[in-house]
Amino acid sequence: MTIGVVGAGTMGAGIAQVAILGGCRVLLHDALDAALAKGRSRIAQSVSRAVERGHVQADAAEEALSRLESITHLTEMRDAEFIIEAAPEDLSLKQRLFAELDGFADPGAILATNTSSLSITAIAGATTRPDRVVGMHFFNPVPAMALVEVVAGQRTDPGVVDETMAVARRLGKTPVRAKDTPGFIVNRIARHFSLEALRILGEGRVTYDQIDRVVKGAGRFRMGPFELMDLIGIDVNFAVSRSVYEAFFHDPRFRPHPIQQRMVESGLLGRKTGRGFYEYPDNPKG
Repeated sequence: MTIGVVGAGTMGAGIAQVAILGGCRVLLHDALDAALAKGRSRIAQSVSRAVERGHVQADAAEEALSRLESITHLTEMRDAEFIIEAAPEDLSLKQRLFAELDGFADPGAILATNTSSLSITAIAGATTRPDRVVGMHFFNPVPAMALVEVVAGQRTDPGVVDETMAVARRLGKTPVRAKDTPGFIVNRIARHFSLEALRILGEGRVTYDQIDRVVKGAGRFRMGPFELMDLIGIDVNFAVSRSVYEAFFHDPRFRPHPIQQRMVESGLLGRKTGRGFYEYPDNPKG
């Protein structure tokens, strides 16, 4: 099976990695050559670590990496049977990409979006094949997280949903069906996990690390809300918060917090920039 992945960032590279390890040929594309090269490097390093930890055999890893192909032109996706878009969380950008993919992708190809909160119906509306468009939301880090939300838009063919579920299982994931509602399942719940923590922090009575310690200690969570926001990316978290807030017609329950905006404006995006709520000296980019 040939899978196309549009976007070689953290999510796209992770999706490409599990796909090649799942025995698929992968066509990896990014509009930026530097991002494409970085994505390939990230995949190679991650696979190498998996070998060192004994999770993947060396010969299997070498064979998997041979199935990864970088493509510089989106039109080269015409050979893919299944295309997964992993671009930034921006509706107009995704609609433009899907309109372009619609123009040359094989008529039988499934076009999947990794959006975490945007309307699948709205994205599919940019194509002439809304019945072949589906949501396929992976979680970060993709190689480690088992869950995948499979989301049918208003006009998605039920057979396409079934095929997408099967692809997710082939990649070693656990798919769940979700409705095309703001935030789907996980991000609708997660809004309150992060936003309530931000509101408490904004009151100035406790610190972010104190909140994380309580959530992990008494709550038994593996990560506190601020550690999780740093892992996901403050910018991504803020974008999803805004998307869900707008989709719910400004319901105050989902209102983003000014702390998120200030951190994004300051370039404090979490692990990927070396500094968010916490500092990450091994990744000093911020």
